[in-house]
Amino acid sequence: MSDNSIDGSWEDLLDQIQTLVGKRPADLNAVLFLIGVQELGKGPIRFSKEAKQDLMHIAVCKVLSQSGYYSFDGYDKDGWPLWTLIKPLPHGDLMAQETLLKHHVILYFNSILV
Repeated sequence: MSDNSIDGSWEDLLDQIQTLVGKRPADLNAVLFLIGVQELGKGPIRFSKEAKQDLMHIAVCKVLSQSGYYSFDGYDKDGWPLWTLIKPLPHGDLMAQETLLKHHVILYFNSILV
């Protein structure tokens, strides 16, 4: 997927999320937070700052697992998903990392939004 294609698909995705939840996510971190909440499956509760970071980590692992970077290992005693890094992430600057994540987030939503 080219950067221009990702940018267009990303904007389309943000529009879809706005339609679903009533508010357009501000950035990639907001979308990752939503994915983390979805994957945790605990419903609408308040999360601490640390828990919000953990939710974003869950999201990163989940979306990158689509390309074999992470493997799901089950749940901890509190019901939080556990992941293991299977292969190293590609090296790149911040923009390249963001593009990689956006691409995988788009794939994630394409698989759940029909």
